[in-house]
Amino acid sequence: MSNVLHADAKPTLSSKVYEVADFAAAQEMFHSNGWTDGLPVVPPTEKAVAECLDWALMPPDQLIGIEPVRAQPITAEKLAINAVMAGCLPMHFPVVATAWQAMLKDEFLLHGISSSTGGCAVFVVINGPIRLEIGASGTFNALGNSDRATAVIGRAVRLGLINLMDVRPGGIDRSTFGHPGKFSYCLAEDEEGTSWQSLAAMRGIPDGLSAVTVMAAMSPRQIMNEWTNDPKEILETFAAEMRANQLNYSIYGGNYAIVVPKQLRDIIEAAGWSKQDVADYVHERARVTRKEWANVGKGAIVRDRPEKIHAALGSPDDLLVIAAGGPAGGFGAVIPPWMGSKTRAVTAAIGACVDCEPPKG
Repeated sequence: MSNVLHADAKPTLSSKVYEVADFAAAQEMFHSNGWTDGLPVVPPTEKAVAECLDWALMPPDQLIGIEPVRAQPITAEKLAINAVMAGCLPMHFPVVATAWQAMLKDEFLLHGISSSTGGCAVFVVINGPIRLEIGASGTFNALGNSDRATAVIGRAVRLGLINLMDVRPGGIDRSTFGHPGKFSYCLAEDEEGTSWQSLAAMRGIPDGLSAVTVMAAMSPRQIMNEWTNDPKEILETFAAEMRANQLNYSIYGGNYAIVVPKQLRDIIEAAGWSKQDVADYVHERARVTRKEWANVGKGAIVRDRPEKIHAALGSPDDLLVIAAGGPAGGFGAVIPPWMGSKTRAVTAAIGACVDCEPPKG
């Protein structure tokens, strides 16, 4: 969808303009054209779209990126229209734009994740000062409707896929089931509630910068362990869920994310464990042998290699360790990948040029 609704603002955009009688008529027009995710949208007036572009200091025709497989260009104007539809304020738009810049990288494999029968969603993690500026919360209900910012940013990613890449169910989107993260799948890390490095810092973003990480992800799998103060036993619960995913869903290793809330995190941090220590331990423990597949109805793939070991993570760096969640409760979440290493998580700094040549010295 590449259209805006008329408003009393100086026309600066190239998208087609539609006249509608009222808000209800706008909703019916958008729904009848398949321009929504099934929920009501905010009418994208010229004024609202221009304000998003102005906030991000982007001209309407600025190229956000090009989808590698279909060679589909994504411009700032078209993306801002969908951000407004999702409910974004201007201050949210730089996060949406950066998420899309990351999604359009070759290694993310956007066409594959959006057309697969597997039904994954784009999981977005926000780091840095911008979290506080936009009111993105990393505590209560972190993977649910925790706040306005994460809800609308995650939704803007999905609406952009629908309207700019034509990723509609039954068309390009061939999902057998999908999951609720395909409405919105975004959280902010609780950087104030931990001594750990942020996810962005662990992935090479300098301290003080805001950043977005995107990952092709299945639905979160919640775990619980309130019966130990041993970091290894706590992390073994996370690793057990990752092993279960290897058996029950995907045999392939790739990026996993684990979300560690404060109650469990305090125990792990008090024992002197860093995020790198967590990743090293989980990398060693989250693996299965081929013969175990016979126990879950997949004996046909065991063949003559029953003792071959398959790791959930190719290396410790493949694990995204995220500090988030409410202050009480010994829960946690494992977020599995879509198809192993075919897609890679991508992290990008907000407001930085992602395709610029490095300075010559």
